Amino acid sequence: MKKALIIGILAVIFATGIGCTNMSRTQQGVASGAALGALGGAGIAAISGGYAGWGALAGAGAGALAGGIIGHSQDNSRYW
Repeated sequence: MKKALIIGILAVIFATGIGCTNMSRTQQGVASGAALGALGGAGIAAISGGYAGWGALAGAGAGALAGGIIGHSQDNSRYW
């Protein structure tokens, strides 16, 4: 189960990395934040003895929110 989850998450990361060429910085931030958050959440949940699926879901939500905020600020910055 854990091996399949890890393979699935890696597949999502590679798929989002390839498809980010025509995205704004906000969209790229949401996609990469969700992928990294899912990995981090699943890892923390697995280490702490929780359910990795719920950890990945929570991490993906938090990562998407943080990535969207950072990407949006980069889109609106005139110095970036």
